[in-house]
Amino acid sequence: MPTDTRTAPDLDVGFGQQRALKALHTALDIKASGYHVFAAGENGLGKRTVISRLLTRIAADAPTPDDWVYVHNFTDPRTPLALRLPAGQASLLQKQVNNLWQQAKKRLSQRFRSDQYQSKIEAIKNSTHQKESHAYDALNAEGKQYDLALTFRSFDNKAVFVHPSQLPTESNSDDDKQIKIPSNRQDSEKLDDSEKVNILSDENTESKENKGSTYGNNEYEAELNNFVQKNHMQKRLSQLTIALEQLEDEANDEIEALHRSIAQRALQPLFTPIYEQFATHPLVVEYLKTVFDDMVTHVERIVNGDDEEFVTAVLATTPSRYAVNVIVSHTPDSGAPVSFEDLPTHLNLLGHVEQITQLGTVTTDVSMIRAGALHRANGGYLLLEASHVLEHPYAWQGLKRALQSRKIKLSSLEQMLTLTGSLSLSPAPIDLDIKVILLGEADLYYELLELEPEFDAVFKVRADFHDDVPRTIEHELALVAKMADIIDYANLYPFDSSAQATLLEHLSLQAEEQDRLSLHSDLLIKLLHESNRHARLNSDDMVTADHVTQAIDDMDERSGYLRDLYWDELKNGQQLIQTQGDAIGQVNALTVVSYADSEFGMPARLTAVIQPNIGTGEILDIERDVDLGGSLHAKGMLIMTSYLRALFSQHHALNFSASLAFEQSYAQIDGDSALVSEGCALLSALANVPINQSLAITGSMNQLGEVQAVGGINAKIAGFFDACREQELTGDQGVVIPMANVKQLMLRDDIIDAVNRGKFHIYGVYTLSEALTLMTGLPIDTMNKKGRYRKDTLFGKVLSRLMLWDENQENTDDIDDEKSKKKAKKKRKEKRQKKEGKRIKERQRIKEKRKDEKCSEESNKQSDAKPIDNTLNDTETTAVDEDGN
Repeated sequence: MPTDTRTAPDLDVGFGQQRALKALHTALDIKASGYHVFAAGENGLGKRTVISRLLTRIAADAPTPDDWVYVHNFTDPRTPLALRLPAGQASLLQKQVNNLWQQAKKRLSQRFRSDQYQSKIEAIKNSTHQKESHAYDALNAEGKQYDLALTFRSFDNKAVFVHPSQLPTESNSDDDKQIKIPSNRQDSEKLDDSEKVNILSDENTESKENKGSTYGNNEYEAELNNFVQKNHMQKRLSQLTIALEQLEDEANDEIEALHRSIAQRALQPLFTPIYEQFATHPLVVEYLKTVFDDMVTHVERIVNGDDEEFVTAVLATTPSRYAVNVIVSHTPDSGAPVSFEDLPTHLNLLGHVEQITQLGTVTTDVSMIRAGALHRANGGYLLLEASHVLEHPYAWQGLKRALQSRKIKLSSLEQMLTLTGSLSLSPAPIDLDIKVILLGEADLYYELLELEPEFDAVFKVRADFHDDVPRTIEHELALVAKMADIIDYANLYPFDSSAQATLLEHLSLQAEEQDRLSLHSDLLIKLLHESNRHARLNSDDMVTADHVTQAIDDMDERSGYLRDLYWDELKNGQQLIQTQGDAIGQVNALTVVSYADSEFGMPARLTAVIQPNIGTGEILDIERDVDLGGSLHAKGMLIMTSYLRALFSQHHALNFSASLAFEQSYAQIDGDSALVSEGCALLSALANVPINQSLAITGSMNQLGEVQAVGGINAKIAGFFDACREQELTGDQGVVIPMANVKQLMLRDDIIDAVNRGKFHIYGVYTLSEALTLMTGLPIDTMNKKGRYRKDTLFGKVLSRLMLWDENQENTDDIDDEKSKKKAKKKRKEKRQKKEGKRIKERQRIKEKRKDEKCSEESNKQSDAKPIDNTLNDTETTAVDEDGN
């Protein structure tokens, strides 16, 4: 053991987890789809730390993945383009485009404010205006032949032909006046063709109304001639207007061509170096060329700055139309990324598109695309807590879809849930090359395997992490190295060899086995920090065993609130526990109470009650019947029933029923660790033999009576020891435990001291018979020469009781038979008496009938004088007598 942790060996982060590390290497070496990892193990084992350090070491030598950017799609703006660049090039492209925009805007502004540009534009405009003026002058001269003049109305600046008398004067100059020829078609023509054709007729009609309705022939012909001439010139004016429109279009085209030419000459020198810089990336060059073409096409909007698409947003350096949104960027030769996402929501995993609301309108653009954890870990490794992924809606579905398709496609969660109808961007998917490691407990893994049909296809490798290791010198040194690593990271005081030994003993206690060491990192970190605190409070610069012991005691005290409540009830007599004397059908069972991070042992009174001559050996589990017993506890009851029937039914029928209960127990009970204590209580009640209350017992059992190991053995022993000490240690008290648990004993110093002084005892047993011998002091299953249990054994006493109950049952049956016979005899007598009564009544009826018939015969004899045949009367009497008999 090192003298202190400063001289500890280097840490091997994967010690004791060779199985898990081998599984991880298998998954990392296979590039096929679905070879992602589920790291299964208890919480607090340090799975994340072990895997992160392993991956960091592997990732350092791995190639650095490419960068990704999103840019505006000039063909389909709702589908931004994803560009892939070598590591470090994404930020460079963004910087170059930003600089390009600033220089382009400055250079274009200078070119469009230059005297040379202004003179060219002025020349084009002047040339166009001169052509328009000449055309209007020629048309006006033509109109003078018909005594018509070309003028422009003041209210709409429209060119019309009118008679000279209708030209504006000083008095009506506010209504109509002759003005210069307009310099553009917008000012020269806004009326439709019908208005142009009818304008002269309208004026002619107005003139007629002013002059009156009576005209001479000459006047009429002159007026008609004027109308025809004016209509002709108006048509000529319409033709001229169309020609002037074409002339102005040509001028605009010339100006646009000038603008494009200026823009091309101004921008080409800016773009050429960037083309050359990214020449090895054709897609980037193609994108830059589309940017160049778009700037040339929209140069007027860029220079004027009156379009929001070409205006730089607040806190931005480039308009969104030309922005390069860096999704992920890596430093060259930095290796593959290793990332952990502690909040794996759908958005945080797959990224999202932000939106802003301006004046009630929801808007977004390519610059609002945000990366997710899959983007940042692309080309490397991503660690996730499985339970956290399952907590968030659609997170698992999104992760599974991305891993199966091997692409990251951003999608709006609001639209998936139909919570909004606003349009959003649909960025192009990004290729995904990643290894995902889910961290979770084994129960969660098997639950996912059962409930998610595609889980096994996505996470094909399970890496099992052990929670303890054999206690060897090698592993002890490895744990000391782990302590030193934590101490160095947290800047704690060094731990001397005594502190190291105390910590290792406590880790064995947590592993519940003498020759194993717990690997729970959370517990170790907590102990190191709290031990360091005690050293600091004592002004020590080295942590010793005393400091570690103080930390352990403090932790035990903090979690001992419920335990102290129990001991208070025991002191006050509210908890009925007997640690001296004897009792029939009553056993002190060793139990463990687990609540959150608190676990402590305490004895519980277990009682058995027998009902003779009722049932066939059934055992009523009261906890199970009131839904306080779990399935494992119920299984134990069935095992006990099977054991008793196999033990005694071959000798005698089981003419009894029994009930078992944990007294003063109001919480859920599960497990089969009380099976041996239940067997002792039942057999004590069956044999009417007392149990030694100085002993408490625990242990599981099979149908053959073999005692099996249980958990929490150290806490159980400590619980009964504390109860005995509370009620006085007599030297007779102790515990009976499975022999298989003896090697797991890691007892407190005060318990070890009491055992050494003979004040407390620990007995290990292999079978229920051995336990019963200790608990009752009787031989259990010794047989006589006839192959039957001797009467002085416990099992012999049980059979004697069964036989006694059977004899009592037979005597009871004999008494019941005599009563039944008397009752049947009485019923037969009552039946005969009832039948005799019926016979008497029948005889009386026949006599009355004979009397009536005799009177009738005498009357007939007197009238007919015929003799009466007495034979019939005798026969009838005989018949009646026979019927009566």
